[in-house]
Amino acid sequence: MNVSLRVLLALTCFASVFPVSAAMISSEGLQACRHVANDQARLACYDALSEKEPKAAQTAPAPGDTAWKRASQEEQTVMPGEQKNAAPESRLAKAWDLEPGKRGDLLSLRPYQPVYLLPWFHSTDVNRSPSSPSDGRTTTRPMDVDANEAKLQISLKTRVAEDLIGDNGDLWFGYTQSSRWQVYNGGQSRPFRETNYEPELMFVWRTDYDVLGWRGRLLNLGINHQSNGRSLPLSRGWNRLMLSTSLERENWTMTLRPWWRLPDRSSRDDNPDISDYIGRADLHLVRTEGKHQFSALFRHTLRGGDKNRGAVQLDYAFPIAGELRGHIQWFSGYGESLIDYNHRANYIGVGLSLLEWY
Repeated sequence: MNVSLRVLLALTCFASVFPVSAAMISSEGLQACRHVANDQARLACYDALSEKEPKAAQTAPAPGDTAWKRASQEEQTVMPGEQKNAAPESRLAKAWDLEPGKRGDLLSLRPYQPVYLLPWFHSTDVNRSPSSPSDGRTTTRPMDVDANEAKLQISLKTRVAEDLIGDNGDLWFGYTQSSRWQVYNGGQSRPFRETNYEPELMFVWRTDYDVLGWRGRLLNLGINHQSNGRSLPLSRGWNRLMLSTSLERENWTMTLRPWWRLPDRSSRDDNPDISDYIGRADLHLVRTEGKHQFSALFRHTLRGGDKNRGAVQLDYAFPIAGELRGHIQWFSGYGESLIDYNHRANYIGVGLSLLEWY
């Protein structure tokens, strides 16, 4: 047998028994193959050598190569059963169409504030004699009002225009309506005690900044009207210019909203002192855990002394079935409704909700 072939066979047998490096096989094998005189035998030698090289010896693609990029992406792929620490979905972005490529259609109706029905809504101090410092806005005799009633709210918004300044600046219209229904007051034919109507026009500017671990997502400048649509002496209403900023952090969202009341002529002003009761700013916090949602609203007059007033409202929503959730609400302070803007009381309500803040 040719000496070179004997060397090749010996190397092959040795590699099959003892692990050797690819460099060793390549160096010795190539040297042996070069001494094979017969062309066909030499070619067979090279073929046999290439088949014996371990795959681990293949050259890894250099960074920047397409193969390297693909391999890097494959390494980052999460296998079944593994967990990936992905950033939580931005609820503000979804609610206000902040992300490019994920913006909804114009004029399509969207949720705004929670939509709920509280069949039981109880007041600890019923306001039977609504009053206001304006002439003709104070009741002359007590009203027959039950402490227990029902409360319901609907609230929707829609984007009416987009990118009004370059590629930013959207115009939104929102509408919220809340009613207090004396459903248990059969002696008075179960009337609606108070309904508040609140349309608003909002200019939303998309932002992206960080402050103390919170990510600022939008600025909102709006004109807000709120009234109860009633005749004297129960007519109440006001208009506000509102500026708000909304931020988020993990499962929290926060909205800070100061406002300035637009003045009315004194003869038409149903409630000239409303800012000293309902307030001049509020802070709204929302925490979500799955379909559980907790919100806290803090409102204040931004004044001291005998004008140091405000209110707190806490809401908790929990899943029942599908999108249906239970809803519990607690309110303490001034202005649970417009007719009660200068009346302080505590309220507790229990019911169901179809839509929450997020």
